[in-house]
Amino acid sequence: MANKMKSHRGACKRMKLTGSGKVKRNKAYKSHKLTSKSPKRKRGLRKATTLGSADLKRMLRSMAK
Repeated sequence: MANKMKSHRGACKRMKLTGSGKVKRNKAYKSHKLTSKSPKRKRGLRKATTLGSADLKRMLRSMAK
């Protein structure tokens, strides 16, 4: 019997799988030093985005999906 691959718990907590099979993630650079960032930039960082195709396969594997 082949061993199952464990899911990366940190990745699972930070990313979510959408219905269409894409991976949804939050943007970085929103935690500190916010005074030097413009309001427009901070507004954009609030919104979630989908993972790029370069990282998709690797993240799905680490999430064991």
